[in-house]
Amino acid sequence: MNNISDLVTWLREKRARSVALQFPAGLKRKAAGIADALSRQGFSVIISGDPCYGACDLSLELLDYADVLVNFGHTPLLIHPDVLHIPYRVDFDPIVISSALPFLKGKRIGLITTAQHTHLLPEIAEVLRNEGYDPIFQSAGGRTPEPGQVLGCSFAAARIPGVSEILFIGTGMFHPLGVQLATRAHVVALDPFSGHAVEVDAGKFLRKRHALIEKAREAAHIGIIISTKQGQNRYDLGTRLLSLSDRAYLVFMKEVSPDELLNLGFEAYVNTACPRLAYDDQVRFPVPVLTPAEYEILCGTRTWEDYAIDEML
Repeated sequence: MNNISDLVTWLREKRARSVALQFPAGLKRKAAGIADALSRQGFSVIISGDPCYGACDLSLELLDYADVLVNFGHTPLLIHPDVLHIPYRVDFDPIVISSALPFLKGKRIGLITTAQHTHLLPEIAEVLRNEGYDPIFQSAGGRTPEPGQVLGCSFAAARIPGVSEILFIGTGMFHPLGVQLATRAHVVALDPFSGHAVEVDAGKFLRKRHALIEKAREAAHIGIIISTKQGQNRYDLGTRLLSLSDRAYLVFMKEVSPDELLNLGFEAYVNTACPRLAYDDQVRFPVPVLTPAEYEILCGTRTWEDYAIDEML
């Protein structure tokens, strides 16, 4: 879907008269303009002002007030007949991939990126072929419907048979770190806007996580966080983890925030909601927030050598 006219066509095919709009933080400023355009086409529009962290975080309650919900910026995760997902595409010159070539150690390269850039992977692959490489990107299905797409909770597209060299194209280090931990491959991360490329080394990350596990050993009480968001709820996992220790309790939350964790007063938590909460947001939290695998290490049911990145399947 490339423009408002496509959205209007879909809405009319659905015979919708009212529409709810939901945006992630980076796109929220587009809300008023899109609402104006839809209003001029005769639709009644409401806008979600709540945070949206992905397709796992749909404001389905707005369907009590509107015929359909349009989620911008994400690919589909939870299929709902009255929800439309419109990914946000960001272009760059595929030739920037040349910056990563000095860091690659093999010729067979697995390509991965985020939903903003998956449409460019065929062009990126062509650049690599012209340089003598054998690029591969694959569909993983499930939480990542587009070929080569990874999420903060799913690195399945990086598990390419016979490939031990991965090139991640995108911003930030969370995804490439997760890919290295999930695949044990040699990972190169390229920021397509700055042209900066780097070899990924998860060693420093793992040392920090080890320190958090050791700090959590001192906790008298541990809260196992269960998300009430439909796309993040892992109640079965939480109850299994609960059985590993008599000092743990289930804590149900919609928004996991530093203030709420502080108010609850537990000395440590285990996060079964969005995996990025434990990894990216740990610096914001007042106490250790472990992943399920880290909690298993703490409880002695998993060894440190068997450390695994948390993914939602």
